[in-house]
Amino acid sequence: MRTVRGKVVLVTGAARGIGAGVARALAAKGAKVALVGLEAEELAAVAASCGTDAGAWEADVTSWDDLEKATAAIIARYGRIDAVLANAGIAATGFTRSIDPAAFERVINVDLLGVWRTVRVTLPHLIESRGYAMLMSSAAAIVHIPGNAAYSAAKAGVEAFANSLRAEVRHLGVDVGVVHPTWIATDMVDSADAHPVFGRLRGTQPGLAGKTYPLSLAVDLVTAGLVKRARVVHVPGWVGVAKLFRALIPRLVERQSRKLVPAADLAAIEDIEKRGAAESSLVGPGAKAAADRERAL
Repeated sequence: MRTVRGKVVLVTGAARGIGAGVARALAAKGAKVALVGLEAEELAAVAASCGTDAGAWEADVTSWDDLEKATAAIIARYGRIDAVLANAGIAATGFTRSIDPAAFERVINVDLLGVWRTVRVTLPHLIESRGYAMLMSSAAAIVHIPGNAAYSAAKAGVEAFANSLRAEVRHLGVDVGVVHPTWIATDMVDSADAHPVFGRLRGTQPGLAGKTYPLSLAVDLVTAGLVKRARVVHVPGWVGVAKLFRALIPRLVERQSRKLVPAADLAAIEDIEKRGAAESSLVGPGAKAAADRERAL
């Protein structure tokens, strides 16, 4: 796009974290940002900070009806959609044998199927504008650590979906990008770090893989990638280098985990016995909002 001034950009999961930060950055560059997500009060506050050209629509990416209504309202207000950042995502933590099944499946439903629904609903408008879709994957699509199976599976699926989608829509003038952030200082990551079992487990990750990076880094790189209609954005750059070693990484993770997982496995079961499976699996306010929404339906 070279510039986003005057362009209409739809951002899902815009109430917090990367989504909120990118929305503000795009608005500062003159974009008209359409914010979609849960946590209506947070979403409205972000929209207010983005200026008069911003709008907020409460919608759940697990609901076709919500997304269709929000998209129709955005078209009614702005007349077009030039770019979409399919960013809505949550996390759940736990080992496969003991994690709350509802929490595991909720991550797949939001992080992977929510991206699919967002793309499917907005794609006709992107085709009309010869626009751009940026899909939020993760470094977890590349490095699959224990206790993070649902998130890794969902984000790997987003990467694969983006690659297939890119080949399908290029002849229609639509570009597709995928983002791979590592651990970024957001409410979700802070909550994961505070988990009595998995926070300690993550703390054992060596080197760059265990480092948490500032939100501003992700906002700057994702915003720049969106303006450029980038094919891929790595946050930070070493994540792209890690892709070159995909065949080796699972073995390295397994070796690193041998001494750590047995004790953590027992600790996870004890935590579930103490707090309940649902509470033990929740990570961050986004996951809580998604769970509350699910229970309310």
